[in-house]
Amino acid sequence: MPENKGLEGVVVANSKISSIIGSQLTYGGYEIDDLAENALFEEVVYLLWNDKLPTEQELEAFNKELFDLMSLDDNIYKHFELYPLDKVHPMSAVRTGLSLTAHFDENAEDKSLEASQQKAVRILAQLPALVAAFARLRNGKDVVKPKEGLTYAANFLYMLNGEESTDTEIEAMNKVLVLHADHELNASTFTARVCVGTESDVYSGVTAAIGALKGPLHGGANEQVMAMLKDIGTLDKTDSYIQKKFENKEKIMGMGHRVYKEGDPRAKYLKDMSKKLTDESGNSELFDISKRIAEIVKEEKGLLPNVDFFSATVYHSMGIESDLFTPIFAISRASGWTAHILEQYADNRLIRPRAEYIGATDRKYEPIENR
Repeated sequence: MPENKGLEGVVVANSKISSIIGSQLTYGGYEIDDLAENALFEEVVYLLWNDKLPTEQELEAFNKELFDLMSLDDNIYKHFELYPLDKVHPMSAVRTGLSLTAHFDENAEDKSLEASQQKAVRILAQLPALVAAFARLRNGKDVVKPKEGLTYAANFLYMLNGEESTDTEIEAMNKVLVLHADHELNASTFTARVCVGTESDVYSGVTAAIGALKGPLHGGANEQVMAMLKDIGTLDKTDSYIQKKFENKEKIMGMGHRVYKEGDPRAKYLKDMSKKLTDESGNSELFDISKRIAEIVKEEKGLLPNVDFFSATVYHSMGIESDLFTPIFAISRASGWTAHILEQYADNRLIRPRAEYIGATDRKYEPIENR
């Protein structure tokens, strides 16, 4: 078995986009604490793409560009209506929907820097519209178009719910988007870079990344956290439920991290927002269950919550269906995917690792009648 199974610890690229050093995450040299407490998601996206925060004028122009591209072609909305809406997972719908939007971009195959940057803007603008439209259509509701004057986070919630959200909900969604925007060379980002490393297009790179994010060991973990919380049901059942998980050697979703050994620096912000939202919604028991799980797992296993753990209750407290959690992750992480895609294009080399062969040797072909 190779020493670095799963490429753990192997450095395969140089990047200016984000870094993880110990338990500290930075975007373009800015600590995540600084950005989570102060920045709009739109500012973070601009930073990831341009290696600098925008001026007031640059942010205004960028917001207008995003808003102008946020409405989808009517044929894309109609395409969703062809799906067996009660059976399709939203991540599958978004994967197909994003790929479909490429057919309505006349510059989809143009891989020049300017065209690739414009595709990044289109993708970031259209992903929230895709998620919101699918969520509404499958529930028999009309599509809601974006509303001018709202922030990116507020507009997503508006398209999803059909009404403007509270300040607390908008703050929570903005924080979620900022915290999930990029995370160095995670599985989906690596997938995007591998894809465009072949000189494929931006839409293909992001579509491939969505496929990787869908898995429960990556983006799908927050959905599994919510399933666990619902299964527990009440605070008094928490201890016995988790102990049974331990006895059965089952994984506690949302706990521990492949890279962070001293705790995920993003988790505390979602814990705070979870407390704030569950208090406002009158369903503080969900937060109490989550908090108790974290205490037990830390005591018994030494593991701390990651970004997925408290994000589940944040989404749930805003009335968001649990199978939409990972698509929201995709909306945010598309900013990082596209930043890495542009960086890969700028200094490309085909990503082609090797595998150590461990199969049989010295075999000889036998005619089929002798086998």
